[in-house]
Amino acid sequence: MNGKVLIVGAGPGDPKLITLKAVDAIKSADVVLYDRLVSPQIINMIPKKTEKVYVGRDVGDDYKHQDTTNDLMVQFAKKKKKVVRLKGGDPFIFGRGGEEAEFLKKHKIPYEIIPGITSGIGSAEYSGIPLTHRDYASSVVFVTGHEDARKKSEVVNWKKLAKSVDTIVIMMGLSRLDIISKRLISGGLDKKTPVAIIQNGTTKKHRMIKGSLSSIAKKVKQENIRPPSIIIIGKVVSLSDKIGWRK
Repeated sequence: MNGKVLIVGAGPGDPKLITLKAVDAIKSADVVLYDRLVSPQIINMIPKKTEKVYVGRDVGDDYKHQDTTNDLMVQFAKKKKKVVRLKGGDPFIFGRGGEEAEFLKKHKIPYEIIPGITSGIGSAEYSGIPLTHRDYASSVVFVTGHEDARKKSEVVNWKKLAKSVDTIVIMMGLSRLDIISKRLISGGLDKKTPVAIIQNGTTKKHRMIKGSLSSIAKKVKQENIRPPSIIIIGKVVSLSDKIGWRK
């Protein structure tokens, strides 16, 4: 009889945004495999008796890093351990949680998914940006700005995306912001469209800069914005001046 793996979302950064179910899972785990973006305060929730293994993936690490994580989940579960695979944000929003669940299923390991608040939502709301709004945005898309290096060509069609959705939330796209902005403009999106960049969203280091689609890449360099950051593009960005609540 194998143990069980719980694939758990730790939320976007503010430790108080983790769910009660996620906390229960952490406190009852035999082993916690945790990511780079899980906050130190949440790491401190792990009991001292619990084995902690850092499996964080840095920018530039190749896909083989994920293979190691997959193998560890199975190895611990086969030792009849209760394993928590702890991820920043939500496991299924650019968190590779789906891949890990597939791997566990293939190896006949029982698993459970515990959702978390994705950084795209948490960062926006902490900045006073409603991703949908009856007057401004009836649609929203979450898209990665950094696709798998194993892909032979880029899958995201930025030009088509430009006119097909009201609000665009880009994760992991900071290094390609200039290219993405130009492709959206060439696809028909007004170069004056408001853009927000949110760094370290929901944490004490939460920081936001704003500009237009044509100016934002230059502002990012001027303000020395670094990952982890998310990009929000659309009319709803302008509402942060009216309803932003953080001081």
